[in-house]
Amino acid sequence: MTPSVGSFGVAWVYPLGVPTARGWLLSTGRPTVEGMTRQHNRAWFGLLVILCPVFLVSMDGSILFLAMPRISQALTPTADQALWILDVYGFAVGSLLIAFGNIGDRYGRRKLLMIGAAVFGAASTAAAFAPSPELLIAFRALMGLAGATLLPSALAVLSELFPDPRLRARAIGVFAAAFAAGFAIGPVVGGVLLERFPWGSVFLVNLPVIVVFLALAPVLLREVRATRPGRVDALSVVLSAAGLLLAIYGIKHAAADGLSVLAVSAGIAGAGLLTWFVRRQRGLDHPLIEFSLFRDRVFTIAVVTGLLPLAAWSAAAYLSGVHLQSVLGLPVLHAALLALPGAAVLTTMCVVTPALVDRIGKRAALVTCHFSIALGLALLLMTGVTGGAGWYVASTVVAGVGYGISFSVVADTAVAAVPAERAGAAGAIAETSNEIGNALGIALMGSLAALVFRLAGPGLAPTLGETLQHPGIAPTAAVDAKEAFVAGLHTAVAVLSLLHVGLGVLALRWLPQSEKALVPQPSV
Repeated sequence: MTPSVGSFGVAWVYPLGVPTARGWLLSTGRPTVEGMTRQHNRAWFGLLVILCPVFLVSMDGSILFLAMPRISQALTPTADQALWILDVYGFAVGSLLIAFGNIGDRYGRRKLLMIGAAVFGAASTAAAFAPSPELLIAFRALMGLAGATLLPSALAVLSELFPDPRLRARAIGVFAAAFAAGFAIGPVVGGVLLERFPWGSVFLVNLPVIVVFLALAPVLLREVRATRPGRVDALSVVLSAAGLLLAIYGIKHAAADGLSVLAVSAGIAGAGLLTWFVRRQRGLDHPLIEFSLFRDRVFTIAVVTGLLPLAAWSAAAYLSGVHLQSVLGLPVLHAALLALPGAAVLTTMCVVTPALVDRIGKRAALVTCHFSIALGLALLLMTGVTGGAGWYVASTVVAGVGYGISFSVVADTAVAAVPAERAGAAGAIAETSNEIGNALGIALMGSLAALVFRLAGPGLAPTLGETLQHPGIAPTAAVDAKEAFVAGLHTAVAVLSLLHVGLGVLALRWLPQSEKALVPQPSV
């Protein structure tokens, strides 16, 4: 089993022997033209099938950003429930991604893909008709659990489809672009659906894609297993997931309702479980996360680059969606169309970044990534209660350059920073950082914005949506509420912008100027 590094992550190549499909081998043992063409077509059709669940997993991480005002009207969630509806999905995907990667190695990647897709479709249907915020949160968590089965399995099956390294690199590039495009156009798809259909349509849109995948996957995809799968430590999975959820619950509860015994207790318990998780990994033969890799500065910069830009993108997209609709009063379709230029730039950068890196190098690309995101986020400081749609478009376009670079170059940089025998662990951490970053952005920056709103708002309700729907609200109180929300938006993007400036400076100082220095020497 040998690793092959692509623009998105690490894909494991499994030596399955010589193909024996009809028309592939003559009695002489040589491939026929007909067999080679059939195998080539099967590979590319198989890639299209794999992209179905991959696109859905990434799109569902962002499709609710413009849908939340409509969902809030229908289900009236509290401030912390609204944030859980948004980010419990990302936490479930990120915390279980590595565990399900090992499970797929042991029991079969295609089998796990099929099961995960079926559960994803069932959970999407249930979420579309959820009658309460609590049930919607539960079904979103189930969608995240299913999504965690799909990404690592899809990469492994893709590697079986493309044994040729050059074709495999191209296929993984398409995989990365589809993943990024799903994140980018999720809000647009949500906005277009909500213009004509109820809020549940943002979940039901998954079903036709799932049906197509389940019908074609058994025909076009083969089963893939690892030759020596490692043991999955169940306690580590529980510790990481429970620790993250408890810690974030404490932060959200404190931001929305103020400090309380429940919020402090949850935060302390979460921090304790995460500490236990880190200590436990050091003594395991097959840890979920190899924390020793973070001793390398290049690896650390790469992983943080996977996390922070996704955190910034998700937080800015969510808060800007509320600003466009609830503050400026734009229709949801109008808000969706405003997101198109940034989505186009992000997707384009995913495609052109490999050529850009060849020209300017990874160090310059990573520095450009962070400073362009910092500048793009800073442009959102120009938005206000009476305007700012144009600044929003400019922000997404400028920051989209950096977001696209981060999608394309993070995994390669992380894997290149470690010895070849640890490439699998490095790639898994890089991919996990994307999902955790997506969830953390909404959780932490959404909580920060909620705290500012609670402190500066009129005090009628903990969220802008609830405040504007308050019976008999005075016009001055509505203006005060909108100003408080804009203040929270500005606070969140200012913090994120400063973090990206800091990370850009660290990249300048820590990353070597020579590309050869990014490649580690074989371990002895």
